[in-house]
Amino acid sequence: MMKELLPEEKILSIDIGGSNIKATTLDCQGSLQNEYKKVPTPAPASPENVIEAIQELVKNFEGYHKVSVGFPGYVRNGRVLTAPNLDTALWRNFNLQEALKQVLDKPVRLVNDADLQGLGVVRGKGLEMVITLGTGFGTALLLDGNLLPHLELAHHPVCGNKTYDQYIGEKAFKKHGEEKWNSRMVRVLAILKAVFNYDHLFISGGNASKLRFKLDENITIVSNRDGIKGGARLWQQEEHHFMETEYSAF
Repeated sequence: MMKELLPEEKILSIDIGGSNIKATTLDCQGSLQNEYKKVPTPAPASPENVIEAIQELVKNFEGYHKVSVGFPGYVRNGRVLTAPNLDTALWRNFNLQEALKQVLDKPVRLVNDADLQGLGVVRGKGLEMVITLGTGFGTALLLDGNLLPHLELAHHPVCGNKTYDQYIGEKAFKKHGEEKWNSRMVRVLAILKAVFNYDHLFISGGNASKLRFKLDENITIVSNRDGIKGGARLWQQEEHHFMETEYSAF
């Protein structure tokens, strides 16, 4: 059962990326309250440096009640398990959700960035999949609008020893060109269709506009802006997905 936000509640939505960290505020329906602001992702992108950058970025944001954060890696119960685009060694098992709760003094929910995008674009009916085509390959799965356990499909081999990131990521696009990248995407979409048997697939990310072949009727290209509502919808998910539990990650 989905939870409802109070009409007066505002959400601070933060997107942590490999190049930039962006933030905006949303109303309870997920409508943008101001334009995104961004700062460069610090180098090295350690937890301490990223948190400091977030504090600087949001210092002039006011009136928000809750915080949603999308992170480029595997996240479980507020803890970062992997951060391939930032440096996993610096982040492994770091409780970013709790750290941001302390510095921002607001309730915080932290999920994978593709999951956050997915919450914003899905229709809430059946099994829906979201993929992002950018620097790497992001994925999210939702059932009737509810997030399912995250899968880092990007790091699974898809062709020989090549992972999805290596096969269709930004570096592969630049190295092999648009035509070969599109032929690879035809293969990838056929695999996803066979493996997940989704009801609908949404494709977003900077390279989504470079697809040059006819898509199935149950595939829709969406923009990053379409995913903005995810910051609000994250707080409509059941709370048990985001509560801290004792476990051993490794």
